[in-house]
Amino acid sequence: MKLIGILLIVFGIVVLAVGGFSYKTRETVLDVGPIHATAERQKTIPLPPVAGIASVVAGIVLIVAGSRRSA
Repeated sequence: MKLIGILLIVFGIVVLAVGGFSYKTRETVLDVGPIHATAERQKTIPLPPVAGIASVVAGIVLIVAGSRRSA
């Protein structure tokens, strides 16, 4: 349980620090006969800060619960 708790805390900190991730796609802008034009677009998927906070809190709870069982 401690390992899962530590992983959740690390994941939560990363989510809070980064805030989301971006990726690029290629889209066809113009396709007329032999003429083709594409555009590269960057899209961002935001990660809500609430998810990061919840992950950190859940990780702390798991660590505390794991240490109480071990003792």
